[in-house]
Amino acid sequence: MAQSGNIDIIAQVARGMANFAKCETREIMQGRRKGRSLLLEEGALEWLTSNSHIESASTQRHIELALCHLAQNEENANDFKRTGSVTEIVRISVESSRDDIRSLAKKILKTNPYFSS
Repeated sequence: MAQSGNIDIIAQVARGMANFAKCETREIMQGRRKGRSLLLEEGALEWLTSNSHIESASTQRHIELALCHLAQNEENANDFKRTGSVTEIVRISVESSRDDIRSLAKKILKTNPYFSS
C-alpha cells in the first residue's frame, strides 16, 4: 500500500505507522516489550526516511512522529545509523513545522547518547 503512489493511501500508511510506533514505544518504555521495533523488521524505516520530505504537511507530520517514536528505542539505534535516519532526527529537531515534534526530536538527541556514538 505504501508504494501505491496515491497520496491519500500514503497519508493513511504514515498515520498508521506513527500510531503503531507510539504504542510500541510506550510498551518498551513501560517494560512490557523489548527488542527492535517490528516496523524496522519490516523495512519501514527506509520508507519513512525516504518519504520524510513529502509535500503533504499532515503526512510529513505523521512520518516525523513515527521516526521520533522509533528513535526513542535504543534497540533501533543501529538501524537508524545504517539507514542515515539519524540525520532525519537532526533535521526534524530544527525544521519540523510543529513545535512539539521539534521538541521531541531535540529531547531524543539530547538524552540518547547512541545517536552521537
